[in-house]
Amino acid sequence: MNRIEKTFQLLNKNGSKAFVPYIMAGDGGLDCLPERLVLLEQFGAAAIEVGVPFSDPVADGPTIQQAGIRALKNGTTLKDIVAKIAEARSSVNIPIILMTYLNPIYAYGISSFVEDIQNAGVDGCIIPDMPLEEEALIAPELEAAEIELIRLVTLTTPIERIKQIAAKGNGFLYTVTVKGITGVRNEFDGDLYAYLKAVKEVSPIPVLAGFGISSQEQMQDLTKYCDGVVVGSKIVELFSKNNLQEMEDLMSIFKQKSNMA
Repeated sequence: MNRIEKTFQLLNKNGSKAFVPYIMAGDGGLDCLPERLVLLEQFGAAAIEVGVPFSDPVADGPTIQQAGIRALKNGTTLKDIVAKIAEARSSVNIPIILMTYLNPIYAYGISSFVEDIQNAGVDGCIIPDMPLEEEALIAPELEAAEIELIRLVTLTTPIERIKQIAAKGNGFLYTVTVKGITGVRNEFDGDLYAYLKAVKEVSPIPVLAGFGISSQEQMQDLTKYCDGVVVGSKIVELFSKNNLQEMEDLMSIFKQKSNMA
């Protein structure tokens, strides 16, 4: 059982929800990554998703795209990111999940990539441009290394396919809340809550909602139907403005619940 499973077992036991922030590695300089990981754990993160900058990020909205461009201009590489995670691992107790696309993994070499992220203490991997039918490229090696492949479903994914995807792995199911790319949203599709409820009913693993979530009100509404949220663009924006107080306040809703358990 890796850290992701243990984390969600504990949250479930305490009746708590998960806040999983996303950060772009290399935005603001790669040297600040360990410090940011430690800070997010202190603010109450259940796990942290670390993004790898990529030149063609099909799932990313403007805020995260711009962060990726800044990171690439800083000379950030996947190999350097893995090294920084290894450096930070002894100071961070919660799960670290790497979000990257297939091309950087190919360029790295699949076996070398899996070996290095295992040694660095990475607990999970999100590869948004890899469909279920192509998982054999890397899933067996990740499984052997006890690294969870975190899979995504969307508002347009048929329920039978959701069942098929949710049946794999022991991490969590990343449930995309919008039809489109990441980015802060003021409101969500009216069918979203019924969709989350349906996904939760068929998934044997925890269900997290992500994309467009930026306020405590949205988190409270969404987590009535799922096990937690992933917040990306808002966290990236707040780091870029060095607005750490607003970030701590945003995350405090789940930290308080956890402390009361």
